[in-house]
Amino acid sequence: MKLKYIKTAIAVIVLLQVTACTDLLEKDPVSSFSASGFYKTTADAQAGVYGIYDAAQSVFRLNFCYWGEGRADNVQTAQSGESLVLSSNNLTATASSADWTNLYTMVSRANYAIKYIPNVYEEDNVAGRQLIGQARALRALAYFYLVRVWGDVPFITEPYTSGDQDIFIGKTDKEIILDQVEADLKYAAENCVEKYNSNNDRIMFTRGGANGLLTQVYMWRHKYAEAVTTSSLVMANPLYSLVAIADWGKMFSESFAKESIFEVGYNDTETNGLRTLYAVGSYAIYTPSEKWKASIEAGDLRRDFVYDIVPADPKAIWKYLGMGVSDEVSTPAKQDIILIRLADIMLLRAEALNQIGGAANKAEALSLLNTIRTRAGIPAFDTEADAVAMYGDLESAILQERSVELCYEGHRWFDLVRTGKAISTMGPINGLSNEDNLVWPIHQNSLNKNPNLTQNSFYN
Repeated sequence: MKLKYIKTAIAVIVLLQVTACTDLLEKDPVSSFSASGFYKTTADAQAGVYGIYDAAQSVFRLNFCYWGEGRADNVQTAQSGESLVLSSNNLTATASSADWTNLYTMVSRANYAIKYIPNVYEEDNVAGRQLIGQARALRALAYFYLVRVWGDVPFITEPYTSGDQDIFIGKTDKEIILDQVEADLKYAAENCVEKYNSNNDRIMFTRGGANGLLTQVYMWRHKYAEAVTTSSLVMANPLYSLVAIADWGKMFSESFAKESIFEVGYNDTETNGLRTLYAVGSYAIYTPSEKWKASIEAGDLRRDFVYDIVPADPKAIWKYLGMGVSDEVSTPAKQDIILIRLADIMLLRAEALNQIGGAANKAEALSLLNTIRTRAGIPAFDTEADAVAMYGDLESAILQERSVELCYEGHRWFDLVRTGKAISTMGPINGLSNEDNLVWPIHQNSLNKNPNLTQNSFYN
């Protein structure tokens, strides 16, 4: 049964809403809540962690797409509002995707769990450590998005428990934050469970999930040797294997595929905006760009799973709701949102090996790339020269494969930024020309509430 992020979490959600840091300044008096008074039993500790997953559902229900796809070249929009703001690169401090409130709710709930769960368990208790591991992985996930979207941001690792604490937190250098992200994920990789033997293997953090996220972090920081190490742990994990191409679409429409490493769970009660983003039949917010459609090689079997190829102007992306779906309503969707899967990690490993260089590494990188290509029904590259002939170099061939394999899963913009290709790719499309413009503006509400926050320089 899909995790609803469990009814026992409702109590902690209500309780933590009082203090859960929606915007650093919205704090009730300390006397109104005692987290140490809540964390008394193992059920309390578990509920506290479920509350972080619940916050993650709110974070990613729309923004996984706005942050990861909306400013990139794979989508186009015929709508006004947020999608047009992003695609035309006209971000302002009132854009909805510039609001980090829900991410800091995740951070706040994680900080409470990390501080108070040790009070519930004896020192070095395995169950306690694995709960803390999940909390630290979720905090790392939140900060990884905060840094990639806004750059330097307020850095909070302790819950608000005293009136003596400074609530007007300024920015911290993003590299310092990413150091903590790495530390949190290393702890999670050591202390989370190997597996739950249930669907929770996909929607709660395991050691494999922590190593998968750590691989993404290492690639963002260009730590290629470290990414090779963590990706090898993921690929050796028996929980994960590539699905057959016939089941490729089911990863997204049915969830819990063996290829999935970590996905945010939704259901009939806890819903998301996938249908509105991608699949409302009259005209979805986002449809495949002409550039992306033209980039797909002949014979690629994934195309039919992504959109209806019959009309010249497709009105939807049906990747998440299922091939052939006819959907004319904008009611919320219940499909999970996959943030990490095996093909993603394999292609990141290929990219890392190519960056390190050497004949053996290049050969493995090409082999990994070919594994994803041949599953899709397109020919393998016999040699690196074949990839160079088609795409200019092996890195570009790998990034093109990521563009198609991981389309509309929230990776494209971050891939362009971390590889230094955002300006050259998007400049001809929407005029992007300034490195300072790669981050989002800080939302005006946050600036109004915190006198120690300064707007990101491009948006001053």
